[in-house]
Amino acid sequence: MTLPAGYFEDLYASKEDPWGFRDRWYESRKREVTLASLPHRRYRRAFEAGCSIGLVTSALAARCDQLLAVDASEAAVARARQQVAAHRHVHVERRMLPGEWPAGEFDLVVLSEVGYYLDADDLDVLIDRAISGLAAGGVLLACHWRHPVADYPQSGDAVHRAIRERTALARAVFHEETDFLLEVFTHGRQPSVAEDEGLVT
Repeated sequence: MTLPAGYFEDLYASKEDPWGFRDRWYESRKREVTLASLPHRRYRRAFEAGCSIGLVTSALAARCDQLLAVDASEAAVARARQQVAAHRHVHVERRMLPGEWPAGEFDLVVLSEVGYYLDADDLDVLIDRAISGLAAGGVLLACHWRHPVADYPQSGDAVHRAIRERTALARAVFHEETDFLLEVFTHGRQPSVAEDEGLVT
């Protein structure tokens, strides 16, 4: 079964930062890899699913004109809002995905460390909504922990297999490590970063 909102509320009630996002080198480095994997310097309208306490959100804020970040936990949302308080173009909301997927199109969707909390049916819905919510030329980034966690309905590798099976998007980035898997998908073949800057033809 998909993990309920109460699961996350309990985690945030017991710890300010349950996954050590602020203190662990692993998490800091993964954020840098995530940001460096985005092919465009700037995005018009972006959506981050499962923002937790808002550290990725804060980093994305510098590269987005508008950014909507959501989490299932009220406590996480409150902490994320504090983290991004200086960024007026960033909005943080409490939403339960995939059912409360936001309306409109996004030219960036970030699914980082969220897919494995969902059962197979809800994961399929999440992927379909992420893909259908992409604007023309949009970018979908997915990044997930690869080690088994007893509580989670899915593994990180299973999440990425499901994305690849359900999308006709082109894969622009594939980054695989022992600890995490990161992929970036785009609508059709887009120019590489070097091509976009005229370094190659």
